[in-house]
Amino acid sequence: MRTGKHGWTTAAVTVVCAVTVLAAPGTAFADPGPSPSSGTPGASSTAPAATPGKDLEAVRKKLDELYRAAASATDEYNAAEEKADKQSAEIVELAKKIVKGQEKLDGLKDRAGAAARSQYRTGGLPDEAKLMLSDDPEDFLDGTGRVVQGQRATKGLLGEMTRTQEDLKAYAADASAQFEKLEANRKAKATARKKVEKQIKAAEKLESELEQEEKERLARLEREAQEKAQTAWLGSGILKDLDSGATEQGRKAVEYATAQVGKPYQWGAEGPKAYDCSGLTSQGWVAAGTAIPRTSQQQWKQLTRVDIEDMRPGDLIIYFDDASHVGMYIGDGSVVHAPRPGRSITIAGAGSMPILGVVRPDTGASAQE
Repeated sequence: MRTGKHGWTTAAVTVVCAVTVLAAPGTAFADPGPSPSSGTPGASSTAPAATPGKDLEAVRKKLDELYRAAASATDEYNAAEEKADKQSAEIVELAKKIVKGQEKLDGLKDRAGAAARSQYRTGGLPDEAKLMLSDDPEDFLDGTGRVVQGQRATKGLLGEMTRTQEDLKAYAADASAQFEKLEANRKAKATARKKVEKQIKAAEKLESELEQEEKERLARLEREAQEKAQTAWLGSGILKDLDSGATEQGRKAVEYATAQVGKPYQWGAEGPKAYDCSGLTSQGWVAAGTAIPRTSQQQWKQLTRVDIEDMRPGDLIIYFDDASHVGMYIGDGSVVHAPRPGRSITIAGAGSMPILGVVRPDTGASAQE
C-alpha cells in the first residue's frame, strides 16, 4: 500500500469500494456463527425413494430431519451475514479515519514547511554577531525568545506529524486485517449457503415424488403429530401458571409478528415480504424498539432465560436441542412462527415442537394486564 502524499487517501477510497462489493446482497462475507452440535439431525441429505405403499410416517420424520438440518445451516448463514455487516461497517469507519488522518497530516506538513521557511529567512549570522550589530539589544533578546518558542513549536509539530503517520499505518493495518477476515469468511458463508440449499433440495425432491393423495395424508400426519405434542404440553397444566400480561414492548413485538401471518418462509429473509424463523422474531423486537441477536442460536445464548412457567407474550421460545428454531409466544398457549420452506408464517401451539427453553428480550420491564 502506498504511503506517499495521496497514498492513504487512495487506500481509503479502495477500502470503501471493496467494502461496497463485499457487502453486496449475496456476496457479503463473514465468519459463520456457532456450529450446531455434531449430533444435529439431518447430517445426511439422502432422501428415501418414494415408492407405492411407503411408510408415510417415516417420510414425515425424514422431511422433518431435512428441514431441521436446513434450519441449522440457515442459522450459520445468518450469523455469517450479521458479522459481515459489522466487519464492513468497521472497515468503512477505518477508511474515514484514514482520509481524516491524511488531511490532518497534509495540514501539519504545510505548517511545518512555513515554520522552516521562516527560520531560514531569519537565520544566517550567529546570535553573538546579531547582538553586537543590533541597535536595540532588548528587541534582539525579545526576538531570540520568540525564535526559541518557534523552535519548540516546530518540534511539537514534528512530533504530532510522526504520531499522525503512525496512526495512519495502524488504521491501514487494521483495514488489511479486516479484509483478510472477510475473504476467509467468504468461503465459510458459501459453504453454509450450499448446506441450506442441499437440504432443502433433498426435502423438495422427496415431497415431489409423492402422489397427491400421499401428500394429503402426509399433511394430516404432520397436523396430528403437532396436535399430539400440544395436547401433551397443555395436559401438564402449564397454562394455569403462565402470565397473561405483556410489557408494552412485548405487546408491540407480538403485534408486529402476528401482522406477518400468511407471508412466506424464506431462509435468510428479514422481511418485509418474507421471513425465516429468527428473521421474524428479531424484526418483531426491532419494531418494538429493542435490537436482539439475528439467529435463534444467538438469541438462545445471549438473551436472558426464563422458566417456561414464567413466560409472557413477546418472549421467544427456542426449539430443538440445537436451538435451530424459534417462535414468539403470543399468549393462550400459542406461538407465531415461520415454520420452514414451503410454509407460511402461522400461529401454532407453543408445545407442538420440542421446547429447548424460553428467552426474554425485555428483562426488567413490568408486564401490563
